[in-house]
Amino acid sequence: MVEVIIGENDRLDWALKQFQRKVIRAGVLKDVRKKRFYVKPSEARQKKAVAARQRSARAERKAR
Repeated sequence: MVEVIIGENDRLDWALKQFQRKVIRAGVLKDVRKKRFYVKPSEARQKKAVAARQRSARAERKAR
């Protein structure tokens, strides 16, 4: 749960900026966007496999 505590003298725009930063760091937006649409389990496996292949290829290129 993302929470920003505001004091009496704090500005609202500052608090909003802090909230947005914390939401981004917590990965809430990424999670919401990911779960926006239903993805079939077979499609999820395919995407996961493609991502793994890309990661390994990237690591192999870096190792050279």
